[in-house]
Amino acid sequence: MSAEILMNVTPQESRVALLENGILQELMIERSSSQGIVGNIYKGKVLRVLPGMEAAFIDIGQEKAAFLHASDLRFPKAEIFNGDTPEEEVQLPPITHLLHEGKYVLVQVIKDPLGTKGARLTMHVTIPSRYVVLMPDTETIGISSKIEDDEERSRLKKVIEAGRSKGQEDADLIEASATKNSVNKFGYIARTAAEGVEEEAIQADISFLSKLWKKVNDASDLQTNTHKIYSDLPLVQRVLRDIVAEDVDTILVDSSTTCKSLVNFSKTFIPEMAEKIELYEGSRPLFDIHSVEDEIQKSLKRKVSLKSGGYLIIDQTEAMTTIDVNTGGFVGHRNLEETIFKTNLEAAQTLAKQIRLRNLGGIIILDFIDMQQEQHKEQVTAALEKALESDPAKTSVTTLSSLGLVEMTRKRTRESLEHILCESCATCDGRGYIKTATTVCYEIFREILREARQFDARELLVLASLDVTDLLLDEESDSLAELQEFIGVPIRFQAESLYTQEQFDVVLL
Repeated sequence: MSAEILMNVTPQESRVALLENGILQELMIERSSSQGIVGNIYKGKVLRVLPGMEAAFIDIGQEKAAFLHASDLRFPKAEIFNGDTPEEEVQLPPITHLLHEGKYVLVQVIKDPLGTKGARLTMHVTIPSRYVVLMPDTETIGISSKIEDDEERSRLKKVIEAGRSKGQEDADLIEASATKNSVNKFGYIARTAAEGVEEEAIQADISFLSKLWKKVNDASDLQTNTHKIYSDLPLVQRVLRDIVAEDVDTILVDSSTTCKSLVNFSKTFIPEMAEKIELYEGSRPLFDIHSVEDEIQKSLKRKVSLKSGGYLIIDQTEAMTTIDVNTGGFVGHRNLEETIFKTNLEAAQTLAKQIRLRNLGGIIILDFIDMQQEQHKEQVTAALEKALESDPAKTSVTTLSSLGLVEMTRKRTRESLEHILCESCATCDGRGYIKTATTVCYEIFREILREARQFDARELLVLASLDVTDLLLDEESDSLAELQEFIGVPIRFQAESLYTQEQFDVVLL
């Protein structure tokens, strides 16, 4: 499988597209006016503690207060564990014993603000580098589950153990931990990129992260109010750090300034990737040449066509996302069961791609076409799970129910593509439909009656959209004449080009 990364960078917006075998798989967007804050570390102030929810709202300087659940609190273990009771059996104290209004806490954003909700926070801070992730408040050494070789896992654990022990030699770092533990008590996770990497490179990462954590703590101690302490890297650099793997053939960048900075960044932190970064200097836009713009437009549509003639209907709501599978124009060749089975199999592949491309998260309900044979149900579920394996976000899929429904969840840390690029329709208020012209006509009739009964008017002027006005003067002209005779007041109409179909005004003259 060949993979390619395209970076379209302007002063206002950065867009990164991941292509596999020439097909768009993932799109990330970061706008200068609304940059994501996941990974940022803040000194926040507790605004409210909610004992009933075991949670607190924290002011981190954003428009909306951020949310911190009790499960994401960090506290000195000496206050909780007495050494005799197993950790899993210890009853944690109420959140009111750990937090109070006005208290300042060091927190990290784990979810961007989504819709009407503020950011989600944790006090279990983690800071990633190329090969390892620092966990300052634990002593655990973990290895990425994607590294399956037992010998390599054992080697990496020894390398990290040796690396954090070396940090003890730097006396300036002994007070770096917020829990006053020494550096060799820090926890680390070896990332997938660490597989096969030399010991010196991994230990250099550990040293860098230890020093960075000391700076974070020092900055937190110096601040006396709400303040951002640490920002994660910009999108284009995060992609190199987190997403780029050995099977990426090329990274094309259409900005010369960004290309130079990425090459310098790579030479310092990811030397093996520097030679893969290229400046795109073509006359046509980079995304146009690879049909990325077309795919983006398709991903914003409610209907997704399948090659066989079937189609999907994707509806996003605040509570969940529903995806309905339909045979459409696919009539099959043998029998109905076989037609349904083939449509569902194709839909399973397309579903996985669309979920990842649109960055759909939370609860997702998949409504497959009803199948009779248990073997077919199992094969469709297996095909869906296999298609989701390439998705870097964590997913969980249930078995196919008797109604043909599959419930699944996908971890959500940032807004979906639709929420980034779109907003609720001002005409329908996000409902996805509007009142018909006939419905609006009858509403106007009722409003005219109200106005005529309440006020003495010599004449009434109705302002409405062109479609509604035409309908009133054409198909509804008889009803209009009866209404005018009933109220005894002449009615004039004026078409307003800026009015939507649902808008109208009845003015007294």
